[in-house]
Amino acid sequence: MISERVLRVGCIALLGWLASSASAQVLGREQDIIDLRLGQRVMVDDGSCPAGQIKEVSGSQMTSQGVTRVRKCIPRLGTKKR
Repeated sequence: MISERVLRVGCIALLGWLASSASAQVLGREQDIIDLRLGQRVMVDDGSCPAGQIKEVSGSQMTSQGVTRVRKCIPRLGTKKR
């Protein structure tokens, strides 16, 4: 039987992994996105969106040519970092 301590350590490790994998990647140009996967979201700070917003590029649909990209402006969370 699994001890409570081992289970607790496993849960903490899993939560840490989930938190790190959920962080969004921010790039300066959309051309820097090399291999966008289905469901992946990448933030692009290229100045094409209004003030207070940032462009989100996401892989939305699988086609015979590859993953279709969807672009939309979303509210920027937090302060802009350089």
